[in-house]
Amino acid sequence: ELSPGIVSLTRAGDAFVRPDAGGADLFVPAKNLATAMDGDHVVTRIESRPRGRSPVARVIKVLDRARETIVGTFHGSRRFDYVVPVDRRLSKDVLVPSDAGGDATDGDVVVVRLDSYGEGRVGPVGTVVKVLGSLSDPGVDVLAVAHGFGLSSDFPPSVMAAAQEAAELGMGQVTDEWVDRTEMLVFTIDPADAKDHDDALSVTEIAEGRFEVGVHIADVSHFVPEGGELDIEALARGTSVYLVDRTIPMLPEALSAYVCSLKGGVERLAVSVFIELDPSGQVHGRRYERTRVRCSDGLSYEQVQAVLDGEGSVSPAVDQAIRTLDDLARGVRALREQRGALDLEIGEAQVVLDERGHPVDIRRRERLESHRLIEDFMVLANEVVAGDMEARDIAALYRVHEPPSRERADELRDLLGRIGHRLPKRKSLEPRDLQHLLLAVRGRHEAALVSTVVLRSLAKARYDDKNLGHFGLASSAYLHFTSPIRRYPDLVVHREVVRSLVGREPPRVWEPGELASIAQRASAREQAAAEAERASVALKKVEFMERHLGDEFEGKISGVAAFGFFVTLERYFVDGLVHVNSLRDDFYRLQEQTYALVGERGRRTYRLGDRVRVQVTRVDKEARHVDFLLVRTLANAD
Repeated sequence: ELSPGIVSLTRAGDAFVRPDAGGADLFVPAKNLATAMDGDHVVTRIESRPRGRSPVARVIKVLDRARETIVGTFHGSRRFDYVVPVDRRLSKDVLVPSDAGGDATDGDVVVVRLDSYGEGRVGPVGTVVKVLGSLSDPGVDVLAVAHGFGLSSDFPPSVMAAAQEAAELGMGQVTDEWVDRTEMLVFTIDPADAKDHDDALSVTEIAEGRFEVGVHIADVSHFVPEGGELDIEALARGTSVYLVDRTIPMLPEALSAYVCSLKGGVERLAVSVFIELDPSGQVHGRRYERTRVRCSDGLSYEQVQAVLDGEGSVSPAVDQAIRTLDDLARGVRALREQRGALDLEIGEAQVVLDERGHPVDIRRRERLESHRLIEDFMVLANEVVAGDMEARDIAALYRVHEPPSRERADELRDLLGRIGHRLPKRKSLEPRDLQHLLLAVRGRHEAALVSTVVLRSLAKARYDDKNLGHFGLASSAYLHFTSPIRRYPDLVVHREVVRSLVGREPPRVWEPGELASIAQRASAREQAAAEAERASVALKKVEFMERHLGDEFEGKISGVAAFGFFVTLERYFVDGLVHVNSLRDDFYRLQEQTYALVGERGRRTYRLGDRVRVQVTRVDKEARHVDFLLVRTLANAD
């Protein structure tokens, strides 16, 4: 019985394979992996089906390799050189022939190209292609994470040359196809340190109670011709990556940070959608233009928030525009909430680094009303474009988010019931079911916990050439249009908008499977970027907690498993594990009915939401893992 699927290695060296056709994961012991590595697309043969456990399988063929390189620590010896992978799930060292070590010296972190993947007892063989430096050097730890996910900040020389040429020639090739909107009051709202300004806003009152909001998006398609070197590189990267200490752009900085970016005070090219709104957020019309805009000085979220709070000012005209946009955004948001869109209160950590890249603080990232203002109009623009492309039968890359499976919905219903919340019993959950739950706990102590539990039950949003709707936004049609500097799917959408919505050309006819292939690749690159971003933050969290070994903190239980429970610290927003073996007062088992660890003798219980005090006992930088010891329980969730 053969089954193709994707390999996911465990820390123990064994693996699970997620079948392409769906269904239960297959367990592959380390001895049955052959040369397969994490992320590889393989064919397995099922060898047994133990009762109550995953089917056991053997890899018989590798269809597609997920990685051509490995990051690790170089070690030299008299007999041979070798590289120990940083990723502990990769249990085999890579042998490096004596003439293939380059400039690497003992202890260097290197990128090694895999020339062969080994077989049986023979390990993989490789060539050192890049020396990152010593782990003690500033930034090398994050570089190692990036390369471990196949991410490189270096562009090929030919791509850099193409970017420079596009930057120099692009503005000189502007015709009257771009409408002159340089006199319009247009401004960006971004993080204070942003370089890639994708989007800008304008607002004009066009009649009593009617406004036209302009969503102006950088016209990247003019500078990145389809099929050229820049386009091929952007497709391969898929997205910009925002690591804890740096950005790895999708496009070279000559474009992403300069000529495409909607920088203040200079003329730039945009694709603009003008949306007619009333104060309730209802859309009454839209029109599309290719435009020339000149943004006023870029605004930060904090500046805009100060205007909204009445504690700051940019200029009378900008202040008024900000307040008008905020009023309209609230109407747009209210309509979206009426149809059931979800607003998850998921906290995000902000790691503060010193000049050498060492963490000095970890804060909860604040979500301001100015953030919501931008989110509301970007989501609205994406929905408007998606609806127009679908209505005109224009092939598009949709951003889809499917409803939870029946199995996931049942699990969520059970789990929420154990912490005192109910969901309606029906065949399939609706967005409004979850929205009512989230609204009921908003502002309460368990809000973050409930949001986390709901999020874990949801499918991952992804790209698809078919419109499957967006469950989380309760939207019938959604895509990504607003960030073409940093997301390849947006660039694909822009080309079709320019062709068929701004212009009047017939929609492009794609080769069979071509758009689906782009969607699949974009989803995979987005996933790799998200994992790398999380890993880089986790790395700095662990480094920060190393200084707090022995210290005690308060937190909440955020996850429970047979091997222990996870605690999220309240002060520093760091997660760690209290291992079940450290609970010496009793023998604890996972009680699945209540999703809790329960002592066999004393019946003491640890469940989601319990407030506890823990001590930091161990950190593991390579595994990006923190261990806690329970000091005492402060309050039970119920």
